[in-house]
Amino acid sequence: MCGITGWVSYDRDLRTEAAALDAMTQTMSCRGPDDRGTWAEGPAALGHRRLAIIDLPGGRQPMTAKTPDGTVALVYSGETYNFTELRRELSAQGHRFTTDSDTEVVLRGYLEWGDALAERLNGMYAFAVWDGRHDELVMIRDRMGIKPFYYYPTPDGVLFGSEPKAILANPLARARVRLDGLRELFTMIKTPGHAVWDGMYEVEPGTVVTVDRQGLHRRVYWQLETRPHADDHATSIATVRSLLEDIVRRQLVADVPRCTLLSGGLDSSAMTALAARQLAERGEKVRSFAVDFVGQTDNFVADELRGTPDTPFVHDVARDAGTDHQDIVLDAHALADLDVRAKVIRARDLPMGFGDMDASLYLLFRAIREHSTVALSGESADEVFGGYLQFFDEEARRADAFPWLVRFGRHFGEDADVLRPDLTEALDLETYVAEGYRTAVSAIERLDGESDFEHRMRRICHLHLTRFVRILLDRKDRASMAVGLEVRVPFCDHRLVEYVYNTPWSLKSFDGREKSLLREATADLIPKSVYDRVKSPYPSTQDPRYATALQEHARDLLARPSHPVFDLVDRERVREAAHRDTPQIMQASRRGLERTLDLALWLDLYAPEVSLT
Repeated sequence: MCGITGWVSYDRDLRTEAAALDAMTQTMSCRGPDDRGTWAEGPAALGHRRLAIIDLPGGRQPMTAKTPDGTVALVYSGETYNFTELRRELSAQGHRFTTDSDTEVVLRGYLEWGDALAERLNGMYAFAVWDGRHDELVMIRDRMGIKPFYYYPTPDGVLFGSEPKAILANPLARARVRLDGLRELFTMIKTPGHAVWDGMYEVEPGTVVTVDRQGLHRRVYWQLETRPHADDHATSIATVRSLLEDIVRRQLVADVPRCTLLSGGLDSSAMTALAARQLAERGEKVRSFAVDFVGQTDNFVADELRGTPDTPFVHDVARDAGTDHQDIVLDAHALADLDVRAKVIRARDLPMGFGDMDASLYLLFRAIREHSTVALSGESADEVFGGYLQFFDEEARRADAFPWLVRFGRHFGEDADVLRPDLTEALDLETYVAEGYRTAVSAIERLDGESDFEHRMRRICHLHLTRFVRILLDRKDRASMAVGLEVRVPFCDHRLVEYVYNTPWSLKSFDGREKSLLREATADLIPKSVYDRVKSPYPSTQDPRYATALQEHARDLLARPSHPVFDLVDRERVREAAHRDTPQIMQASRRGLERTLDLALWLDLYAPEVSLT
């Protein structure tokens, strides 16, 4: 796992631009604390920061191969889980390897197959190849969008990086956000390719972007397709189990300490139990970590989203699977700390987070990094298997709208309520979201003979797998890589995603519950308490001291009336929230204050040019 960046400029020799390349590469130091490398030749320059996971002595980057027609150079971020099989295939074709790294397999694979290599990879990856034989840059991103990848076209080429901060470090990039960028920022729909920053784009998941002297070209090599599902109930369950066994086994491969993220829910519990069983075969014990809050279990109050605290279930799994477990217990002071909030914003380059849930995730990862370099996560199982409440909410099912927005409120909770009325009118978020929805559903194929209900559920599944999950994957990647922790997501294996997506909803929920296929496929691995547990989202603190701290920070901000944040948020609404009693603030205004503080820090850190056009 690493951070990559680079620059192609057909009108100059980039060997003279070492300072700019160094600045771009340095922004990726958090993603790659173990090593640094740069390479430049003619119109191309590549930068790399390495987090060493496989073949620690080898695998340095940028990695190059000399050919009779020119140099081919690679910067690569991620993991290829089938690199052993590909290495054997390439060796049989006559390729010779000098390292044991998956990076060299990707480079040699490109030499053999060109950008068709993408179809052969199983993993999470974002990589760029400068092909000196044709003077072109080839950028490839994994199918599900697990690893981030951005690019910024210039008049004579392109800038690219794992994160926007790498691109923004180049003098050619302008740190500007227009009205459409703000629309993306204040909604929760993840428009494919949209990067919020003006002039910047994402390499979309499952896509190859090639840049040459004629311009920029895109090729989609994978997308979620509708196919018939012929397997019966028992075969479907057995296939899910077989896939999970193979996926976890592949993703446990590492030359550094590994662990699992354990929440006590079905997803992470099943994954942890599988990992524990497989490592036990080698005489190893899996480490597991969970986040908790001071006093949360003893003082827990059930609400519409969360009916039970996580910790008792976490401990049931740790005991049952025999993991070496540790709870990371956080207090309200740490969650509300402005320095932590600034680190989260710097990690994501944008103020588009989840309040205390972002802070706790960052702090959890920071604590885990003291013990492990690789962590397996249960992320995306809800999207794959149908675990969220909105899958079962009749209003969300029937609405011609993104189902999570129906369930949790338009415009991501109450974020819009804190904005200035004139900005709210200019944004017209309702129209933006409606247009985004129409575009999203237009790409969904209907199976011949599929009932109206099954097609509606297919549509909900597709939206979660192509829009919603990308929000959460980006969040997890940025928070983890900000502290140099690689988080792997077994449930995002494209084979599992394809198989379960095309399983009818009647099979996905055959017992009337969420994630029925996953529950039955792993029933022998998990405690009965977890088997019976109802879905509970990632935890959020209920400590009133957190809300009190938010109000204190907001009052400090109000004491700076000239702060540019008040060009975006309504000062009086912030003042009202900052002086409400704590019980009210917890329920009614907490997210609005979190959003205000995030925006203020983002403006301080990035000084973006905000244009309302």
